[in-house]
Amino acid sequence: MPKFMNLTKVITGPRTRWSYANVWDPKSIKGGKPKYSVSLIIPKDDTVTVERIKAAVQAAYEEGESKLKGNSKTVLPLSAIKTPLRDGDLEKPDDPAYANSYFINANSDSAPGIVDADRQPILERR
Repeated sequence: MPKFMNLTKVITGPRTRWSYANVWDPKSIKGGKPKYSVSLIIPKDDTVTVERIKAAVQAAYEEGESKLKGNSKTVLPLSAIKTPLRDGDLEKPDDPAYANSYFINANSDSAPGIVDADRQPILERR
């Protein structure tokens, strides 16, 4: 067991799919700074991955809540905040790729860590 476990980091299940993946080279959207990005599509019946994501969102909320409360700031309840886990049936009803799935749009200035089914790093395109 690692000494420090990042509760906001999630390794998704094997049925998670990528859409709009810019994971090898950053891409500029509408002239903005180039970023790595991906839309992760998670089947709703992959309850293990969905629960891991919900737990990570809760952990991030609690971490932020403790920082804000310490500075006498008002903290909205988690239910009032738009979280990263979104419902494909509600937000993308005309796109069959998102049917019966949740999705997360993620982007970063730094390259993502990508692993294979054995959790071994993939360092270059195959």
